[in-house]
Amino acid sequence: MTFKPQTLDEALEKIEKVRRIRQGKFYLRDDTITMSHGSGGKAMHNLIDGLIGATFSNPILDRLDDAAVIPLGDQGQNGRLAFTTDSYVVSPLFFPGGDIGRLAIHGTINDLATAGAEPLALSVALILEEGLSMDLLRRVIDSLKSAADEAGVSIVTGDTKVVDRGSADQLFINTAGVGLIHRPGHLSSFHARSGDLILINGPVGDHGIAVMMAREALELELDVVSDTAPLHSLAAALLDAVPEARCLKDPTRGGLATCLNEIAINSEVGIALTETAIPVSPQVRGACEILGIDPLTIANEGKLVAVIPAAAEAAALAALRGHPLGRQACTIGEVIGEPAGMVFLRTEIGGTRVLDMLVGDPLPRIC
Repeated sequence: MTFKPQTLDEALEKIEKVRRIRQGKFYLRDDTITMSHGSGGKAMHNLIDGLIGATFSNPILDRLDDAAVIPLGDQGQNGRLAFTTDSYVVSPLFFPGGDIGRLAIHGTINDLATAGAEPLALSVALILEEGLSMDLLRRVIDSLKSAADEAGVSIVTGDTKVVDRGSADQLFINTAGVGLIHRPGHLSSFHARSGDLILINGPVGDHGIAVMMAREALELELDVVSDTAPLHSLAAALLDAVPEARCLKDPTRGGLATCLNEIAINSEVGIALTETAIPVSPQVRGACEILGIDPLTIANEGKLVAVIPAAAEAAALAALRGHPLGRQACTIGEVIGEPAGMVFLRTEIGGTRVLDMLVGDPLPRIC
């Protein structure tokens, strides 16, 4: 099966159409900022679509993918730059399986990976609170360096600011990354088609639960660690095997549910998931049952969601499972034609329920 990339005119027409749909779905009614506006769920989409994105609107930004794709001169499809930026305010700074430094490097690399880009370079900006321990700062700096070295990406520029005591909760990090796209076609949440399949590379919810247990000092005998990891080599392996892949996303804030709702809205399709097919570890499932939260709305930092043509399923799973970060890869659902813009969960007991975006913010400050 071959995949014909959209022309620029076709892409712009689709973006404008979906932007009008999104403006009808997300609108800002709040008078003040709340923690929910940073959750990745509905409140955050209302803020972006109702104010930030609407103000800065342009054809590149309006795609609202994890990384912007910028053409380089006359090089066309095979000469494009991926560019992304992110900020990290996780609390605590160190948690089982990771820390704010590794999270910052991995998160930026992963946003580039979802565009099919080879990461080239990163920036790191530090906002330090007066009174921060120099030993703690050194640990974070060392973590940033080791994570970048392990991923084979250099930190080439940055900035440092210090703010008054009590203004930054010890330490915040902002990163940006650039990458080069060598492949033809354009991965995007606008490209899912009826009949496509939804794949993921492993269990969901580990990162959010690991951070929450560390922050709240919950006395639960659960061995849960963050899944934070750089996904660029996993994404490259998948794209080598399935160059016709439609879309890649990392389900961070808002979790799997929010990630798939974004794809359904942008592509004007429905998505049907099979609850029993979605991998969730017993430890995470147990914690979620105790805390009354849905593992499908919890942030992940080492998970890759792929939308692929159904005919490529075997090749895609083989490529993912052949990589250390994809050994538990599986198919969790399919793209359906209608109703457009909605995600459904086929439950274990044989029913069907709507799986909406995250509402509220049950786990603040996890990334």
